[in-house]
Amino acid sequence: MTQLKPGERFVSLDVMRGMIMILLAAEACRVYRAFRDLTEGGPLEWLAVQFSHHPWNGLRFWDLIQPAFMFMAGAALHISVTRKRAQGTPEKDIFRRTALRNLWLFLCGTGLHCIFAGKLVWELWNVLTQLSFTTLVAYFLIGRSPRTQIAWALGLVVLNDALYRFVQVPGFDEPFVKGKNFGSFIDMVLMGKLSGGGWAAFNCIPTAAHTILGVTAGQLLLSARSSAVKIKILIIAGAIALALGYAADWTGLSPIIKRISTGGFVLASLGWVLWILAFVFWLIDVKGWRRFAWIPIVVGMNSIFIYLFFETVGHQWLNGAVAIFTNGVSGWLGTPEAWQLLLAALAALVVEWGLCYWLYRKKIFFRL
Repeated sequence: MTQLKPGERFVSLDVMRGMIMILLAAEACRVYRAFRDLTEGGPLEWLAVQFSHHPWNGLRFWDLIQPAFMFMAGAALHISVTRKRAQGTPEKDIFRRTALRNLWLFLCGTGLHCIFAGKLVWELWNVLTQLSFTTLVAYFLIGRSPRTQIAWALGLVVLNDALYRFVQVPGFDEPFVKGKNFGSFIDMVLMGKLSGGGWAAFNCIPTAAHTILGVTAGQLLLSARSSAVKIKILIIAGAIALALGYAADWTGLSPIIKRISTGGFVLASLGWVLWILAFVFWLIDVKGWRRFAWIPIVVGMNSIFIYLFFETVGHQWLNGAVAIFTNGVSGWLGTPEAWQLLLAALAALVVEWGLCYWLYRKKIFFRL
């Protein structure tokens, strides 16, 4: 049986959160772009493609990162709030802390778009902006029964698909066509513009299911059930979600489209995330395989900080600064250009991990 003692942590959750952040940091350091260039037309091209979003109807590995991010936020929120309540912290103080954190997440998310654009813009597509909404919804369901949480999650997914299918606005009346759907209509209302990639700010509604069910998973992990039962529940729940998601896609009821978070996508991605959690929980917390767990943990302990860092300083300065030195040495050694790009990207990733490690050793943890 795996239960937490006061002050203890589920190492598996820390490892999973850290791995998500390392994968995101690798993208910001251009590791995947360099890998794609290196493998283009070769036998590993299929693998490189998995580290980019599917252009529309389909599912790749990279499409699971954001759902996993949202899901882990829900699990962490449940554990944090449950502990505070057990310690006797007044509910109004817990809510105030949660609401303030969500405000900061919203400001950081919208602020990043301004930095990307180099001017003040009003754009709501960033994952932090959407997380500020989904965690607030999930907060109000902490302490409710798993059935209630699941019902709310499925209700939001069904609501989203129903709006896409049945709200017929001229010019935005093709449910699953890029730029011509209900989500695009809402973007025009909220921001007066469309995302170039077909992303929709309204995704915060259906993807709230990921955060809500993260709360459900956190509740399961904290329960008195045996580890074997917890893993069994995660595996069965994952299988059901995968079956429903892919069935919805194959029948055309709800195509798997991440960019507008259809029901098919939410369910299929949820299924994979549940299976990943089951495996990591079994490996780390049950089997105790923690020899290399510290590598992702040092990143996960400062997850929001490193996300903001690689999206700003990393993009704008660090990647190029590191490349000056790596390209200089590798070029002197006669390394092909494609390999130089990959080495520079990996070196930037190591530097960012080193920054997290230094913060971890100094016990400096940035919290929102």
